[in-house]
Amino acid sequence: MSKTHLAIMRSSWGLLPKIVSGEKTIESRWYQNQYQPWKKIDSGDIIYFKDSGQPVTVKAKAGKILRFDHLTPQKVKEILLKFGKDDGLDIQQDFNFYYKKFKNKNYCLLIFLKDVQTILPFKISKQGFGAMSAWLVVDDINQMKIIK
Repeated sequence: MSKTHLAIMRSSWGLLPKIVSGEKTIESRWYQNQYQPWKKIDSGDIIYFKDSGQPVTVKAKAGKILRFDHLTPQKVKEILLKFGKDDGLDIQQDFNFYYKKFKNKNYCLLIFLKDVQTILPFKISKQGFGAMSAWLVVDDINQMKIIK
């Protein structure tokens, strides 16, 4: 049975519009330790996306999932060069920025996105998930909706 996820994006990076336009076809998560959705996401799961501080506006299905562990700075470099463009990152312009940000991470999760669609915006409550959570696995997204 597929699971439902909520991915919260850093709005300053401007990646959500790139998901919608098809320029970003991979969602990456880089970790020091194994956090959600490391062992919680499978192909076919539904992912809702929102920029931090904004309503949920995009929905997609998880396609292929790639997990990389025991990363070294060299492996990080290889992942960025191979997948960075499809991850919506301007690797040619900002390689050093992303490399510095990720070079000491131990884990990288790449989620290939399918069936991307914009949806009617809705606000959510993260109560009970922790204010800093950037990825949530939920039974039903409707349980998080704020109804006014």
